[in-house]
Amino acid sequence: MNEIRMGIGFATGRRNFRKVLSAYINTWKATKDGLPAGMEVKLHLFVAYDVEYHNTKSTDYTNLPQEIVDAFESVTFVGAKNTLRSLEKLRDSNKFTQSELAGVFGAGYAGKRNAVLYAAIENQMDYFLFLDDDEYPMAVTNNHDTCLWSGQQVFISHLKEIRDADYTNGFHCGYVSPIPQIRFDRVLDEENFKLFIEAISNDIINWTSIKALMKSGGVTYASTDVLTTNIAEDVPLIRGCKFISGANLCINLKNPHKTLPFFNPPGARGEDTFLSTLLNERTVRRIPCYTFHDGFSIYQHLLDGVLPIHLSAITTDSTVVNSRFLNACIGWVRYKPLLTYITVPGEYEQRMKMIKSALEQTLPKLAEYFQDKRFFNIAAEFDKYSKNVKRHYNQFATAQRTWKKIMDIF
Repeated sequence: MNEIRMGIGFATGRRNFRKVLSAYINTWKATKDGLPAGMEVKLHLFVAYDVEYHNTKSTDYTNLPQEIVDAFESVTFVGAKNTLRSLEKLRDSNKFTQSELAGVFGAGYAGKRNAVLYAAIENQMDYFLFLDDDEYPMAVTNNHDTCLWSGQQVFISHLKEIRDADYTNGFHCGYVSPIPQIRFDRVLDEENFKLFIEAISNDIINWTSIKALMKSGGVTYASTDVLTTNIAEDVPLIRGCKFISGANLCINLKNPHKTLPFFNPPGARGEDTFLSTLLNERTVRRIPCYTFHDGFSIYQHLLDGVLPIHLSAITTDSTVVNSRFLNACIGWVRYKPLLTYITVPGEYEQRMKMIKSALEQTLPKLAEYFQDKRFFNIAAEFDKYSKNVKRHYNQFATAQRTWKKIMDIF
Protein backbone atom coordinates (compact mmCIF):
# COMPACT_ATOMS: atom_id res chain seq x y z
CA MET A 1 0.00 0.00 0.00
CA ASN A 2 1.38 3.39 -1.04
CA GLU A 3 0.53 5.81 1.79
CA ILE A 4 0.60 9.52 0.98
CA ARG A 5 0.64 12.29 3.55
CA MET A 6 -1.20 15.22 1.97
CA GLY A 7 -1.42 18.60 3.66
CA ILE A 8 -4.37 20.90 3.00
CA GLY A 9 -3.53 24.54 3.65
CA PHE A 10 -5.50 27.76 4.12
CA ALA A 11 -4.38 31.32 4.77
CA THR A 12 -7.75 32.70 5.79
CA GLY A 13 -9.52 35.64 7.36
CA ARG A 14 -13.20 34.87 6.67
CA ARG A 15 -15.82 33.15 8.81
CA ASN A 16 -16.91 31.29 5.69
CA PHE A 17 -13.71 29.23 5.95
CA ARG A 18 -15.36 26.36 7.83
CA LYS A 19 -18.17 26.05 5.30
CA VAL A 20 -15.72 26.05 2.39
CA LEU A 21 -13.56 23.43 4.10
CA SER A 22 -16.63 21.25 4.64
CA ALA A 23 -17.44 21.42 0.93
CA TYR A 24 -13.98 20.21 -0.03
CA ILE A 25 -13.99 17.41 2.54
CA ASN A 26 -17.45 16.19 1.58
CA THR A 27 -16.38 16.20 -2.08
CA TRP A 28 -13.27 14.23 -1.11
CA LYS A 29 -15.29 11.65 0.79
CA ALA A 30 -17.59 11.19 -2.19
CA THR A 31 -14.82 10.83 -4.78
CA LYS A 32 -11.77 9.28 -3.10
CA ASP A 33 -12.75 5.88 -4.50
CA GLY A 34 -11.36 7.27 -7.75
CA LEU A 35 -7.80 7.09 -6.41
CA PRO A 36 -5.37 4.81 -8.26
CA ALA A 37 -5.31 1.26 -6.95
CA GLY A 38 -3.00 0.79 -3.99
CA MET A 39 -2.90 4.49 -3.07
CA GLU A 40 -3.95 5.48 0.43
CA VAL A 41 -4.09 9.18 1.31
CA LYS A 42 -3.92 10.58 4.82
CA LEU A 43 -5.06 14.21 5.07
CA HIS A 44 -3.56 16.79 7.43
CA LEU A 45 -4.98 20.30 7.86
CA PHE A 46 -2.86 23.47 8.26
CA VAL A 47 -4.60 26.82 8.81
CA ALA A 48 -3.09 30.27 9.23
CA TYR A 49 -5.82 32.69 10.28
CA ASP A 50 -6.08 36.46 10.63
CA VAL A 51 -8.71 37.70 13.08
CA GLU A 52 -8.20 41.34 12.09
CA TYR A 53 -9.02 40.96 8.38
CA HIS A 54 -12.80 40.77 8.91
CA ASN A 55 -13.04 41.32 12.68
CA THR A 56 -13.33 37.62 13.52
CA LYS A 57 -12.21 35.60 16.52
CA SER A 58 -9.95 32.56 16.74
CA THR A 59 -12.84 30.15 17.39
CA ASP A 60 -14.32 31.07 13.99
CA TYR A 61 -11.47 28.94 12.61
CA THR A 62 -10.53 26.50 15.35
CA ASN A 63 -14.04 25.37 16.33
CA LEU A 64 -14.46 22.82 13.52
CA PRO A 65 -17.35 20.33 13.29
CA GLN A 66 -16.35 16.91 14.58
CA GLU A 67 -16.98 15.21 11.24
CA ILE A 68 -14.44 17.58 9.65
CA VAL A 69 -11.86 16.99 12.38
CA ASP A 70 -12.32 13.24 11.91
CA ALA A 71 -11.42 13.55 8.22
CA PHE A 72 -7.86 14.62 9.13
CA GLU A 73 -5.02 12.77 10.80
CA SER A 74 -3.89 16.04 12.39
CA VAL A 75 -4.94 19.70 12.51
CA THR A 76 -2.46 22.58 12.93
CA PHE A 77 -3.50 26.20 13.46
CA VAL A 78 -1.26 29.23 13.15
CA GLY A 79 -2.64 32.45 14.63
CA ALA A 80 -2.12 34.98 17.39
CA LYS A 81 -3.03 32.31 19.96
CA ASN A 82 -1.54 29.38 18.07
CA THR A 83 2.06 30.14 17.17
CA LEU A 84 4.17 27.26 15.93
CA ARG A 85 6.64 26.10 18.56
CA SER A 86 9.12 25.39 15.78
CA LEU A 87 8.94 29.03 14.67
CA GLU A 88 9.60 30.12 18.23
CA LYS A 89 12.66 27.85 18.27
CA LEU A 90 13.91 29.47 15.08
CA ARG A 91 13.46 32.89 16.67
CA ASP A 92 15.29 31.80 19.82
CA SER A 93 18.19 30.29 17.91
CA ASN A 94 21.34 32.14 16.96
CA LYS A 95 21.11 31.07 13.31
CA PHE A 96 18.67 33.76 12.17
CA THR A 97 18.19 37.43 12.82
CA GLN A 98 14.75 38.71 13.72
CA SER A 99 14.78 40.67 10.47
CA GLU A 100 15.43 37.53 8.43
CA LEU A 101 12.56 35.63 10.03
CA ALA A 102 10.22 38.62 9.78
CA GLY A 103 10.96 38.72 6.04
CA VAL A 104 9.68 35.15 5.68
CA PHE A 105 7.04 34.77 8.41
CA GLY A 106 5.96 38.37 8.97
CA ALA A 107 2.64 40.13 8.49
CA GLY A 108 0.73 39.66 5.25
CA TYR A 109 -0.46 36.71 3.25
CA ALA A 110 3.02 35.71 2.11
CA GLY A 111 4.08 35.28 5.72
CA LYS A 112 1.00 33.22 6.55
CA ARG A 113 1.47 31.01 3.51
CA ASN A 114 5.11 30.46 4.45
CA ALA A 115 4.15 29.57 8.03
CA VAL A 116 1.74 26.80 7.03
CA LEU A 117 4.10 25.59 4.30
CA TYR A 118 6.90 25.36 6.86
CA ALA A 119 4.60 23.47 9.25
CA ALA A 120 3.72 21.02 6.48
CA ILE A 121 7.40 20.39 5.71
CA GLU A 122 8.20 19.98 9.39
CA ASN A 123 5.39 17.44 9.71
CA GLN A 124 6.79 15.50 6.74
CA MET A 125 3.97 16.00 4.28
CA ASP A 126 4.54 14.53 0.83
CA TYR A 127 2.38 17.11 -0.91
CA PHE A 128 0.72 20.36 0.14
CA LEU A 129 -2.42 21.80 -1.45
CA PHE A 130 -3.25 25.48 -0.95
CA LEU A 131 -6.95 26.37 -1.06
CA ASP A 132 -8.68 29.74 -0.67
CA ASP A 133 -11.65 30.51 1.56
CA ASP A 134 -13.58 32.10 -1.32
CA GLU A 135 -13.09 29.33 -3.88
CA TYR A 136 -15.42 26.34 -4.15
CA PRO A 137 -14.90 22.87 -5.68
CA MET A 138 -17.11 23.42 -8.72
CA ALA A 139 -17.02 24.76 -12.26
CA VAL A 140 -19.55 26.79 -14.22
CA THR A 141 -19.82 26.82 -18.01
CA ASN A 142 -22.01 28.97 -20.22
CA ASN A 143 -24.30 27.17 -22.65
CA HIS A 144 -26.75 29.36 -24.59
CA ASP A 145 -26.68 31.93 -21.78
CA THR A 146 -27.48 29.28 -19.19
CA CYS A 147 -25.11 28.25 -16.39
CA LEU A 148 -24.19 24.58 -16.25
CA TRP A 149 -22.51 23.44 -13.04
CA SER A 150 -20.19 20.52 -12.39
CA GLY A 151 -18.44 19.31 -9.27
CA GLN A 152 -14.64 19.24 -9.34
CA GLN A 153 -12.42 16.57 -7.84
CA VAL A 154 -9.76 19.00 -6.70
CA PHE A 155 -7.76 16.72 -4.40
CA ILE A 156 -7.67 13.77 -6.80
CA SER A 157 -6.82 15.96 -9.80
CA HIS A 158 -3.69 17.25 -8.06
CA LEU A 159 -2.73 13.82 -6.72
CA LYS A 160 -2.72 12.41 -10.24
CA GLU A 161 -0.08 14.90 -11.43
CA ILE A 162 1.95 16.16 -8.48
CA ARG A 163 4.14 13.06 -8.16
CA ASP A 164 5.96 13.98 -11.38
CA ALA A 165 5.92 17.76 -10.88
CA ASP A 166 7.20 20.35 -8.45
CA TYR A 167 3.96 22.36 -8.62
CA THR A 168 0.49 21.67 -9.99
CA ASN A 169 -1.99 24.49 -10.50
CA GLY A 170 -5.63 24.29 -11.48
CA PHE A 171 -7.90 26.76 -13.26
CA HIS A 172 -10.31 29.32 -11.83
CA CYS A 173 -13.75 30.39 -12.96
CA GLY A 174 -16.41 32.71 -11.56
CA TYR A 175 -15.53 36.22 -10.40
CA VAL A 176 -11.79 35.97 -10.91
CA SER A 177 -11.13 39.52 -12.07
CA PRO A 178 -11.93 42.67 -10.06
CA ILE A 179 -12.44 44.67 -13.29
CA PRO A 180 -16.13 45.62 -13.62
CA GLN A 181 -18.15 45.97 -16.79
CA ILE A 182 -17.40 49.48 -18.04
CA ARG A 183 -19.89 51.48 -20.09
CA PHE A 184 -17.52 53.66 -22.07
CA ASP A 185 -18.55 57.29 -22.58
CA ARG A 186 -17.10 60.73 -23.24
CA VAL A 187 -15.44 60.76 -19.80
CA LEU A 188 -13.77 57.34 -20.02
CA ASP A 189 -13.35 55.84 -23.47
CA GLU A 190 -12.00 52.43 -24.39
CA GLU A 191 -8.55 53.63 -25.42
CA ASN A 192 -7.88 55.34 -22.09
CA PHE A 193 -9.14 52.42 -20.06
CA LYS A 194 -6.98 50.07 -22.12
CA LEU A 195 -3.96 52.32 -21.51
CA PHE A 196 -4.63 52.28 -17.76
CA ILE A 197 -5.12 48.51 -17.40
CA GLU A 198 -2.12 47.58 -19.54
CA ALA A 199 0.06 50.04 -17.60
CA ILE A 200 -0.61 48.62 -14.15
CA SER A 201 -1.34 44.92 -14.73
CA ASN A 202 1.08 42.02 -15.12
CA ASP A 203 2.31 40.37 -18.30
CA ILE A 204 -0.40 37.70 -18.57
CA ILE A 205 -3.26 40.20 -18.78
CA ASN A 206 -4.02 41.38 -22.29
CA TRP A 207 -6.68 43.73 -23.56
CA THR A 208 -8.38 41.10 -25.74
CA SER A 209 -9.11 38.88 -22.74
CA ILE A 210 -10.20 41.87 -20.63
CA LYS A 211 -12.67 42.99 -23.31
CA ALA A 212 -14.12 39.49 -23.52
CA LEU A 213 -14.40 39.34 -19.74
CA MET A 214 -16.24 42.66 -19.53
CA LYS A 215 -18.58 41.50 -22.29
CA SER A 216 -19.48 38.46 -20.19
CA GLY A 217 -20.35 40.69 -17.24
CA GLY A 218 -17.10 40.09 -15.40
CA VAL A 219 -17.71 36.34 -15.16
CA THR A 220 -14.98 33.90 -16.19
CA TYR A 221 -16.61 30.69 -17.41
CA ALA A 222 -14.88 27.33 -17.36
CA SER A 223 -13.72 25.94 -20.69
CA THR A 224 -15.60 22.85 -21.79
CA ASP A 225 -12.47 21.80 -23.70
CA VAL A 226 -10.43 21.79 -20.49
CA LEU A 227 -13.15 19.89 -18.63
CA THR A 228 -13.71 17.26 -21.31
CA THR A 229 -10.21 16.64 -22.69
CA ASN A 230 -8.87 16.16 -19.15
CA ILE A 231 -5.25 16.79 -20.16
CA ALA A 232 -2.58 18.44 -17.99
CA GLU A 233 -0.04 20.71 -19.63
CA ASP A 234 3.21 22.40 -18.69
CA VAL A 235 2.83 26.02 -17.62
CA PRO A 236 4.67 28.13 -20.23
CA LEU A 237 7.60 30.39 -19.43
CA ILE A 238 6.64 34.03 -20.09
CA ARG A 239 9.35 36.64 -19.58
CA GLY A 240 11.13 34.38 -17.13
CA CYS A 241 7.93 33.56 -15.19
CA LYS A 242 5.74 30.51 -14.92
CA PHE A 243 2.58 32.24 -13.77
CA ILE A 244 0.59 30.40 -11.12
CA SER A 245 -2.15 31.33 -8.67
CA GLY A 246 -1.85 31.03 -4.92
CA ALA A 247 -4.79 28.65 -4.55
CA ASN A 248 -5.80 25.43 -6.27
CA LEU A 249 -2.02 25.08 -6.04
CA CYS A 250 -0.23 21.93 -4.94
CA ILE A 251 3.45 21.77 -3.96
CA ASN A 252 5.62 18.65 -3.98
CA LEU A 253 7.40 18.45 -0.62
CA LYS A 254 9.34 15.23 -1.22
CA ASN A 255 12.47 17.36 -1.51
CA PRO A 256 12.03 20.40 0.77
CA HIS A 257 15.14 22.03 -0.73
CA LYS A 258 13.21 22.51 -3.98
CA THR A 259 10.50 24.53 -2.26
CA LEU A 260 10.48 28.32 -2.48
CA PRO A 261 9.05 31.04 -0.24
CA PHE A 262 6.14 33.34 -0.98
CA PHE A 263 6.89 37.06 -0.89
CA ASN A 264 5.17 40.37 -1.31
CA PRO A 265 6.40 43.94 -0.79
CA PRO A 266 5.22 45.43 2.53
CA GLY A 267 1.52 46.25 2.33
CA ALA A 268 1.14 44.71 -1.11
CA ARG A 269 -0.14 41.42 -2.50
CA GLY A 270 1.23 39.47 -5.45
CA GLU A 271 2.78 36.62 -3.46
CA ASP A 272 1.79 34.15 -6.19
CA THR A 273 3.24 36.40 -8.90
CA PHE A 274 6.60 36.73 -7.17
CA LEU A 275 6.73 32.98 -6.65
CA SER A 276 6.10 32.70 -10.40
CA THR A 277 9.36 34.57 -11.09
CA LEU A 278 11.33 31.79 -9.35
CA LEU A 279 9.86 28.77 -11.15
CA ASN A 280 11.83 28.73 -14.39
CA GLU A 281 13.78 25.65 -13.27
CA ARG A 282 10.76 23.91 -11.72
CA THR A 283 8.28 21.53 -13.34
CA VAL A 284 4.90 23.29 -13.16
CA ARG A 285 1.80 21.57 -14.52
CA ARG A 286 -1.60 23.11 -15.25
CA ILE A 287 -4.20 20.51 -14.37
CA PRO A 288 -7.73 20.27 -15.83
CA CYS A 289 -9.53 21.13 -12.61
CA TYR A 290 -11.45 24.30 -11.72
CA THR A 291 -12.46 26.11 -8.58
CA PHE A 292 -15.22 28.74 -8.57
CA HIS A 293 -13.95 32.06 -7.24
CA ASP A 294 -16.66 33.91 -5.32
CA GLY A 295 -14.66 37.13 -5.38
CA PHE A 296 -17.50 39.31 -4.08
CA SER A 297 -18.86 36.76 -1.54
CA ILE A 298 -22.33 36.87 -3.08
CA TYR A 299 -22.72 33.20 -4.00
CA GLN A 300 -22.05 31.42 -0.72
CA HIS A 301 -25.40 29.64 -1.17
CA LEU A 302 -23.66 27.54 -3.83
CA LEU A 303 -22.28 25.51 -0.94
CA ASP A 304 -25.88 24.76 0.12
CA GLY A 305 -26.70 23.31 -3.30
CA VAL A 306 -28.43 26.39 -4.78
CA LEU A 307 -27.15 26.56 -8.36
CA PRO A 308 -28.27 29.68 -10.29
CA ILE A 309 -28.89 29.45 -14.02
CA HIS A 310 -27.62 33.02 -14.48
CA LEU A 311 -24.75 34.88 -12.79
CA SER A 312 -25.04 38.59 -12.08
CA ALA A 313 -22.92 40.99 -14.10
CA ILE A 314 -20.37 42.98 -12.14
CA THR A 315 -21.12 46.59 -13.00
CA THR A 316 -20.05 50.00 -11.80
CA ASP A 317 -23.49 50.56 -10.24
CA SER A 318 -22.20 49.00 -7.01
CA THR A 319 -19.99 50.94 -4.60
CA VAL A 320 -18.68 47.61 -3.27
CA VAL A 321 -17.58 46.59 -6.77
CA ASN A 322 -15.97 49.96 -7.41
CA SER A 323 -14.08 49.89 -4.11
CA ARG A 324 -12.82 46.39 -4.82
CA PHE A 325 -11.62 47.52 -8.25
CA LEU A 326 -9.86 50.53 -6.72
CA ASN A 327 -8.17 48.39 -4.07
CA ALA A 328 -7.07 45.89 -6.73
CA CYS A 329 -5.55 48.71 -8.79
CA ILE A 330 -3.63 49.96 -5.76
CA GLY A 331 -2.44 46.41 -5.13
CA TRP A 332 -1.27 46.10 -8.72
CA VAL A 333 0.76 49.33 -8.72
CA ARG A 334 2.33 48.37 -5.41
CA TYR A 335 3.88 45.25 -6.84
CA LYS A 336 4.29 46.28 -10.50
CA PRO A 337 7.62 48.11 -9.88
CA LEU A 338 9.26 45.10 -8.22
CA LEU A 339 7.87 42.68 -10.82
CA THR A 340 9.31 44.88 -13.58
CA TYR A 341 12.65 45.20 -11.76
CA ILE A 342 12.90 41.40 -11.48
CA THR A 343 11.77 40.45 -14.98
CA VAL A 344 13.19 43.26 -17.18
CA PRO A 345 15.71 45.18 -15.05
CA GLY A 346 17.31 46.80 -18.08
CA GLU A 347 14.00 48.40 -19.04
CA TYR A 348 12.97 49.43 -15.54
CA GLU A 349 13.45 53.18 -15.72
CA GLN A 350 11.85 53.44 -19.15
CA ARG A 351 8.84 51.41 -18.10
CA MET A 352 8.33 53.38 -14.91
CA LYS A 353 8.23 56.58 -16.96
CA MET A 354 5.67 55.04 -19.32
CA ILE A 355 3.47 53.93 -16.42
CA LYS A 356 3.73 57.32 -14.71
CA SER A 357 2.72 59.02 -17.97
CA ALA A 358 -0.20 56.62 -18.44
CA LEU A 359 -1.43 57.31 -14.91
CA GLU A 360 -1.19 61.06 -15.37
CA GLN A 361 -3.33 60.77 -18.48
CA THR A 362 -5.95 58.33 -17.22
CA LEU A 363 -6.43 58.83 -13.47
CA PRO A 364 -8.37 62.11 -13.83
CA LYS A 365 -10.74 60.32 -16.19
CA LEU A 366 -11.17 57.37 -13.82
CA ALA A 367 -11.74 59.65 -10.83
CA GLU A 368 -14.43 61.54 -12.74
CA TYR A 369 -16.03 58.41 -14.17
CA PHE A 370 -16.30 56.66 -10.79
CA GLN A 371 -16.92 59.93 -8.92
CA ASP A 372 -14.17 58.92 -6.53
CA LYS A 373 -11.06 61.05 -5.90
CA ARG A 374 -9.38 58.07 -4.22
CA PHE A 375 -8.28 56.93 -7.68
CA PHE A 376 -5.60 59.64 -7.49
CA ASN A 377 -4.06 57.61 -4.63
CA ILE A 378 -2.93 55.12 -7.27
CA ALA A 379 -0.30 57.57 -8.52
CA ALA A 380 0.98 58.24 -4.99
CA GLU A 381 1.28 54.51 -4.26
CA PHE A 382 3.04 53.91 -7.56
CA ASP A 383 5.59 56.64 -6.81
CA LYS A 384 6.21 55.28 -3.33
CA TYR A 385 6.77 51.68 -4.42
CA SER A 386 8.82 52.54 -7.50
CA LYS A 387 11.18 54.66 -5.37
CA ASN A 388 11.60 51.79 -2.91
CA VAL A 389 12.06 49.04 -5.48
CA LYS A 390 15.72 48.33 -4.67
CA ARG A 391 14.92 47.93 -0.99
CA HIS A 392 12.03 45.61 -1.83
CA TYR A 393 14.25 43.62 -4.19
CA ASN A 394 16.81 43.15 -1.41
CA GLN A 395 14.03 41.95 0.90
CA PHE A 396 12.91 39.52 -1.81
CA ALA A 397 16.45 38.15 -2.17
CA THR A 398 16.88 37.94 1.62
CA ALA A 399 13.64 35.97 1.95
CA GLN A 400 14.95 33.40 -0.54
CA ARG A 401 18.30 33.08 1.25
CA THR A 402 16.58 32.77 4.63
CA TRP A 403 14.20 30.10 3.35
CA LYS A 404 17.15 28.12 1.99
CA LYS A 405 18.89 28.34 5.37
CA ILE A 406 15.73 27.10 7.07
CA MET A 407 15.40 24.20 4.63
CA ASP A 408 19.03 23.22 5.29
CA ILE A 409 17.90 22.31 8.83
CA PHE A 410 15.84 19.41 7.48
